[in-house]
Amino acid sequence: MPDSNVDRILIIEDDEAIAELERDYLELSGFSVNICTNGNDGLQEGLRGDYSLVILDVMLPGVDGYDILRQIRQIKDIPIIMVSAKKEDVDKIHALGLGADDYMTKPFSPSELTARVRAHLSRYDRLTSGREELPARDHVLEIRGLRIEKESRRVYVDGKEKNLTTKEFDLLTFLAEHPNRVFSKEELFKQIWGMDSIGDIATVTVHIRKIREKIEFDSAKPQYIETRWGVGYSFRV
Repeated sequence: MPDSNVDRILIIEDDEAIAELERDYLELSGFSVNICTNGNDGLQEGLRGDYSLVILDVMLPGVDGYDILRQIRQIKDIPIIMVSAKKEDVDKIHALGLGADDYMTKPFSPSELTARVRAHLSRYDRLTSGREELPARDHVLEIRGLRIEKESRRVYVDGKEKNLTTKEFDLLTFLAEHPNRVFSKEELFKQIWGMDSIGDIATVTVHIRKIREKIEFDSAKPQYIETRWGVGYSFRV
């Protein structure tokens, strides 16, 4: 019977040699790992299985990685790391826009993958753990019709709830907690994703755009999150 205290990782990867190498490194680091080598099995396992994190290839036989990501994200908020040989920014932006937490371009070292898995799980655990020590008044941020409930992780605009992904919520909350301060993309990536950027600055841009689409009345003329061209982003109060 699996140890309930061990994080379970699902790898959906059609190249068995790559999947087994990733599994070996992750198991040596103390994780429990399951592998699916086609999209159909991966989708079903991702939807029904109790996993802490999913490593998902883009190009798969059967259902592709983007569709799997879309369907898992509809019911689960666990970290999902996309991996692909596709190096174009448009592929990375597409994956991040669908709700991926990270995008790694093949080839990469198994040790880097393990490090990213640890970073995402650590951050996810901190975000989903209770914050009993905080005073009740610190649980809610209210700014000009925008309401952020930190404890329940819910966001409302003029009383209407908006559904944000884990990273979208984290990014919005961080900016709202530091009003009128400008943060570079590199600073935001390191703060929210818990890692050095390693060239993944597009992640921040995509998440800012998705947040604006959900909370701004006109995302082309944002009233909450401002772009400081050549510098970064700030939350205006």
